[in-house]
Amino acid sequence: MNRPMDKRFWFLKGLKIAALVILFIGVFGWLFMQLWNWLMPDIFGLKPLDYWKALGLLILARIVFGGRGGFGRHGGWKHRMQGRWESMTPEEREKFRSAMKERWCRRS
Repeated sequence: MNRPMDKRFWFLKGLKIAALVILFIGVFGWLFMQLWNWLMPDIFGLKPLDYWKALGLLILARIVFGGRGGFGRHGGWKHRMQGRWESMTPEEREKFRSAMKERWCRRS
């Protein structure tokens, strides 16, 4: 594969992922605002939220209740990788190291 095309491919892929993340956050914030404004004023007598306050409340809830783990799996991938690593023979470990070095430590 041609190096410039490879870099361009990954750059465009990164842009697409970033756009999808931004879209997901935007839609999720809007849905949260709609649900809040539908339920909370009638049930608890709270004021309706605008979009930015709803998004801020979601971020605050993530900080307070979500911690740093990803989607409820606290260190799940680390635990699985440690189990795999411990079950490997020294030859398999060396093969894994060289494959990771080949994949992630290429020079441009």
